[in-house]
Amino acid sequence: MPVKPLVLVALLAAGCSAAAPAFTATLTSPTDVVLSWPDDDAGHRVEYANDPAGPWTTLRFLAPHVTSYHHPDLIPETPFYYREQPYTGPVSTDLHTAISGDTATFTWADRWSDEAGFLLEIRRPGAPDFDPVEVTDPNATTCALSLLPGEENSAYRIRALHYGPLSPVVHQTTGKER
Repeated sequence: MPVKPLVLVALLAAGCSAAAPAFTATLTSPTDVVLSWPDDDAGHRVEYANDPAGPWTTLRFLAPHVTSYHHPDLIPETPFYYREQPYTGPVSTDLHTAISGDTATFTWADRWSDEAGFLLEIRRPGAPDFDPVEVTDPNATTCALSLLPGEENSAYRIRALHYGPLSPVVHQTTGKER
């Protein structure tokens, strides 16, 4: 039975939340952490630090609809702090690719004035989706990558990055090695 708007307002006023599940960090073994967040149609940048004030290190840029990240083989008995940040951005239609040996050079026009950088994505042969592979600075119009075996016939695209708000910081301390 659907919740009537008046009942929903009463539930929210009483302190009940209708919000999506939050960003979480779960210790799945003494030295492995799995991070999870709700699917919000955005890509996500996942970062960690060993102190809640940072410095922060980017672990990975994850494609839209990916809702977890496994951070394995961590240092035992060590605090790890995590945060994630959604990203979105339009895909550029003017990406040009030049391949020489095992290096691919990409160029594009910067048509945006407010991007946080650009995200180069690859769809390897046989893969259903694009994966992030390189992040540039704002206003960049070129980057180069060394191609790995099997990437010679890949498809590429570039998107202007726009970040959403940072998540609250979550924490796990790893256990003793077995």
